Amino acid sequence: MKPLHGVILLALGLMVGAAVGYRSAHQAPSLADSILAIPAAAQSSDRKILYYRDPSGAPYWSAEPKKDANGRDYLPVYDDEEPAFGPGGELQKAGGELQKPECQVSGPRKILYYRNPMGLPDTSPVPKKDPMGMDYIPVYEGEEQCDGKTVKVSLDKIQRSGVRTEKVEQRVIVRPVRAVGTVMHDEARLTIVTMRSDGFIEDLFVNKTGQHVHTGEPLFRVYSPDIVRAQIDLSNLARSGGFGGSAADKERSIQGAMQQLRNLAVPEDRIEEIRRTGALPRTIDWKSPATGDVIVKSVINGQRVRAGDEIFRIADHTHVWVIADVAESDLSALKIGTRATVTVRAYMSQPVEGEVTFIYPELRTETRTARVRIEVPNPDGRLKIDMYADVVFQAGDETPTIAAPASAVIDSGNRQVVLVAKGDGRFEPRPVKLGRRGDSYIEIIEGVEKGEEVVTSATFLIDAESNLKAALQAFTQSGASK
Repeated sequence: MKPLHGVILLALGLMVGAAVGYRSAHQAPSLADSILAIPAAAQSSDRKILYYRDPSGAPYWSAEPKKDANGRDYLPVYDDEEPAFGPGGELQKAGGELQKPECQVSGPRKILYYRNPMGLPDTSPVPKKDPMGMDYIPVYEGEEQCDGKTVKVSLDKIQRSGVRTEKVEQRVIVRPVRAVGTVMHDEARLTIVTMRSDGFIEDLFVNKTGQHVHTGEPLFRVYSPDIVRAQIDLSNLARSGGFGGSAADKERSIQGAMQQLRNLAVPEDRIEEIRRTGALPRTIDWKSPATGDVIVKSVINGQRVRAGDEIFRIADHTHVWVIADVAESDLSALKIGTRATVTVRAYMSQPVEGEVTFIYPELRTETRTARVRIEVPNPDGRLKIDMYADVVFQAGDETPTIAAPASAVIDSGNRQVVLVAKGDGRFEPRPVKLGRRGDSYIEIIEGVEKGEEVVTSATFLIDAESNLKAALQAFTQSGASK
């Protein structure tokens, strides 16, 4: 067996020698490179292991050697392989050189408090462990800026990743609330034409639905026995000078006859004409009490009408209502006077501005929506009754408030965080309490002050690097405590 071993060693030596000679002649890698690299690989045992990662590339790590579900060993990650941070959370330069934090303090240090090892916003005045059993990390006096609340990113990486910041300022936040609605008549501009006595229509001057009329324009000619009798009484009193001995009594009797005609809705000019001339016309031309469009016509020529019957209905369409159905969750943003933009499908490029004048006090149980009334000018008559409309309410308080861009907020569901730029590539993840939203901005109730700069783009990149730093520090702390 020994001669056989000698032969093998001799052959291996010849192979190595040939490989080295070939490389020196051709400068190309060969098997000899692999064999000669074995001592260099052995030097890796002198490097410090930061942590162990899953061999399949899955996002799982361990502070100690372990195996995965298939029995494969977790792979070690050395201090010169970590691209962002060293074993203590230091920034790493090119070539594997570790850069100590700028705010590191030498000499005896006093522990201020202990922070969560995973970077969560939780501190403790005494040593403790988190739910996973990892020790809280001490924060020493003079290194408050190195307590894991800040993360430093190289200026080159900031430029390449497109990080942008914006100052937190006071703004008026307008939150658009969208709804659908229907164009309706303005109930305050509807007029019903009726008579206060029985009569007969002898002629119709307005004989079509939709006809436009003006105030004072005759609508129809009517004969009413009650009106004729009241006219005769006034005519007789006017000719005789009235009843009674004194002039005052006579005037009161004449005024009583005139009031009777007023009660029958006879126009004032006709009453004055009868008193002055004593004329007794058999019929009377009934005049329009309003300007608008006739939307209801209930009579024809020769028809008998009774007191109180609706003869015409006139609508003024220079102003209309839009009744919008607003979701229950959006009602808190609306109030009387809120501005609204109304767009009908027929005129998509010509929106109309209006304002909320009433919020109905009941909800529709089928849709859980409330009706909101918007008054809209319609001088050219473009808006037709029963048109569908898209409504956008410009909801929000006119009082300026501290606000940040919506893109600056990292919302994990449990908490909301913004990244505050501290300068020199240093960023601080800071939890915030949010308020109203609108116009791509969010009200910041607490957490950030006016004038501070927050990251508005590439936020998740910096947040990921911040979490990585906290994880590495947690592994280091866990290893040091054992």
